[in-house]
Amino acid sequence: MYSKDGETYFIVDAHVALWDARPENQRNIHGKQFIDCFYDYHRNLSPESEVWPYEDYLYQGGDRLMRDLFENGYVDHAIFQPAHLGAFYNNGFGQTEEAFALTQKHEGKLTYNHFFDPRFEQAGIDQLRRDAERFNLKGVKLYTAEWQGDSRGYKLDGKWTYKYFEACQELGIKNIHVHKGPTIRPLDRDAFDVADVDHAATDFTDLNFVVEHCGLPRLEDFCWIATQEPNVHAGLAVAIPFIHTRPRYFAQIIGELLYWLDEDRIQFSSDYALWTPRWLIERFVDFQIPEDMPEYAPLTVGQKKKILGLNAAAMYDVPVPAELRLAPVEPQAVSVA
Repeated sequence: MYSKDGETYFIVDAHVALWDARPENQRNIHGKQFIDCFYDYHRNLSPESEVWPYEDYLYQGGDRLMRDLFENGYVDHAIFQPAHLGAFYNNGFGQTEEAFALTQKHEGKLTYNHFFDPRFEQAGIDQLRRDAERFNLKGVKLYTAEWQGDSRGYKLDGKWTYKYFEACQELGIKNIHVHKGPTIRPLDRDAFDVADVDHAATDFTDLNFVVEHCGLPRLEDFCWIATQEPNVHAGLAVAIPFIHTRPRYFAQIIGELLYWLDEDRIQFSSDYALWTPRWLIERFVDFQIPEDMPEYAPLTVGQKKKILGLNAAAMYDVPVPAELRLAPVEPQAVSVA
């Protein structure tokens, strides 16, 4: 938790990873291209004091993750959102076994979400059933631009993806996180387009679709979809670091999200280890919409508390100490003519 100016914030980092991009795990040149692109995001959007050496960035390990998130980073609970990327890495990019072992060792602090790929058709559904039981899954992370054989991506409204969503309904996997945002070398920009979220959210209203990176650079497309689909949520990964390099751009992003969605459907994410949560949380608590942007209302403390943790805690049934919850809103009296 984080305290400032008499207010205390319960923190849920809704998008973290434990990856291995060291040369011995890179399957081909694309593995190096991918982690190099990640490092460029990290280096160019972070304050100088927060930039890691490239060698540290290739693999952080569980001990460093726990220290960066929970000892130094104010985080109360974090959720793994792994990307497999088996076409680029021998043992995958996100480290399933190591991450899951951390959740077992630090019960209550971490949630492990897994992944699926509908291009594996029925065999993948069978695997998802086994994974759901083993990991007690509440959510999955989908990477629609991932390469598989000759394919360079898939759609959320595809026939087999729908079969996987039906399996999720049956298995109690309610939270579908999907990377719909900035492209990453060598993946294709259009494979991250947000349009297919509209179809899936309409047809599976009992599933939550958390659009990571809030669709950037297609923020307007995302907002027009999310305002119509109440089960679509925004993840701030990659968006929130602009609070440092482009604060007016971030003001536009958060202002548009609060205008089109509502304060209950936006989640804080550091995207660790792309960035560490400490400086992002400190900057966000201090942040305010500039006075010369009157088209957006000022951010309130209550909105910041929801975004930094209470929204994701509610989605994942993470217990929040009573003193850190918001007071219930009293129903407004309705006059009767």
